[in-house]
Amino acid sequence: MLKRCNWAGEEKIYQDYHDKEWGKPVHDDYVLFEFLILETFQAGLSWITILKKRENFKIAFDNFDFNKVANYNDNKFNELINNSGIVRNKLKIKASVTNAQCFMEIIKEFGSFNKYIWQFVNNSTIVNNFIVETQIPANTPLSDAVSKDLKKRGFKFVGSTVVYAFMQAIGMVNDHVVDCYFRF
Repeated sequence: MLKRCNWAGEEKIYQDYHDKEWGKPVHDDYVLFEFLILETFQAGLSWITILKKRENFKIAFDNFDFNKVANYNDNKFNELINNSGIVRNKLKIKASVTNAQCFMEIIKEFGSFNKYIWQFVNNSTIVNNFIVETQIPANTPLSDAVSKDLKKRGFKFVGSTVVYAFMQAIGMVNDHVVDCYFRF
C-alpha cells in the first residue's frame, strides 16, 4: 500500500488531489488563476470544502478565465452570490474580480503571471524535508514577501497563509513528508 501524507485521509477526492496535483509545478496562467481563486475562497474554510465545490467554481467562474472574471458586472455578482454550489461570500467574490484585474496587470508587466510568481523561487521548486506534517508551517518569510508584494499590487485575500497554501498547491513548495510515496 502506498504511503501518503496523512492529510490526504480516506476520501478519494482528497487522495486524488494529493496524488495528482499537490506540490506539482504549475506554469499555466489559467491554472495558476484557478488555484489563486480557490485558495482565496478557502480562507477560513477547509480545503475539502473547496475541493468538493471545485467543479461548481469552475462553471461559475467561466473556467477560471481571468479575462472574463476581470469584467464581471453587478449582474454576474448577483448570479454568483445566489449560486449555492460555491462559497457565497460577498467579499471573496468581489476579491476574485479585483484579483483577476490585478492578475492581468501582472501579465502586462511580466509577460505572464507564471514568470512573476515563479521568480520568487528562482524558477525552481523548494523541496522541504519535513518528517511529520506538524513540521509544515502555515506560512514562511517567503510567503510573507509574496503576500506583501501581491497586496501592494492590489490583490485581496492574499495573506501569508493563503499565499503559502497557493505556493504548495502550484508546486513552488513541495511539502510532501519525506516518506510520502508521492514526493517527487
